[in-house]
Amino acid sequence: MENAKQYIKQIEEAANYIQKQLPFMPDIAIILGSGLGPLANETSHAISIDYTDIPYFPRSTVPGHEGKLIAGTISGKPVLIMKGRFHYYEGYGMDKVTFPIRVFAKLGIRSLLVTNASGGIRDDLTPGSIMLITDHLSYFCPSPLLGPNLEEFGTRFPDMTEIYKKDLLTMAKKAASAVQVPITEGIYAFFRGPQYETPAEIRGIRLFGADAAGMSTVPETIVAHHSGMDILGISLITNKAAGLGTKELNHLEVTQTAQEAERRLVTLVKEIIKEWDIHYDTGM
Repeated sequence: MENAKQYIKQIEEAANYIQKQLPFMPDIAIILGSGLGPLANETSHAISIDYTDIPYFPRSTVPGHEGKLIAGTISGKPVLIMKGRFHYYEGYGMDKVTFPIRVFAKLGIRSLLVTNASGGIRDDLTPGSIMLITDHLSYFCPSPLLGPNLEEFGTRFPDMTEIYKKDLLTMAKKAASAVQVPITEGIYAFFRGPQYETPAEIRGIRLFGADAAGMSTVPETIVAHHSGMDILGISLITNKAAGLGTKELNHLEVTQTAQEAERRLVTLVKEIIKEWDIHYDTGM
């Protein structure tokens, strides 16, 4: 991480810029994974902000990650959507990967919905499955909290017992039932990428309890949890993990499967946002 005081100043500048563009305060921040960008099209009264216009914001370089903040309403609630996230494999340090999360926290947003495209490890997690994340494995994830602690955001040694809020998981399951979208639950494992995992790595991580694997989400959720946010995570299974399927892994398959499952995921997320009980916190 850069000098902590300088980093906090950058967070404040980015937050101030975004706040000046918004006619309202968002209740929920949403991060869209590969191929899941069309969810932003469901936003009413939308305002679009290019990442390139936001001070100190990184640039998204991955196909399927457009690089815009979309502010508006979904199911009657004000939201701020990241249409494109940042990855460690793009060459960014963890302070840059998680920079938007710190900015959201500075804006006063206390609820985060994070989505991703991932490879299914558990037998029943086939392409098109939707998995609520109950926990994660971060063994291959460089800690995004490394370096000086940002005291105004959270404690030096944050407890990680319940990153993904149980009450939000319960709410999401009820929402899925209401709109008749099949879902399951599982544990997500982070890999650094950009190479896909080897079959041996998948066999190993499966022994540790992983149900799905991907290259995002964990850094953001660690920082969001450190910042006091309530987090709900959703994985869209776009392929079988290495050694478990019959096809060679490629990013095109990921985006195509995401597009095919798009309508079900959009329906689910809209219902989740409708039922999300927002708790305001003015502590920062």
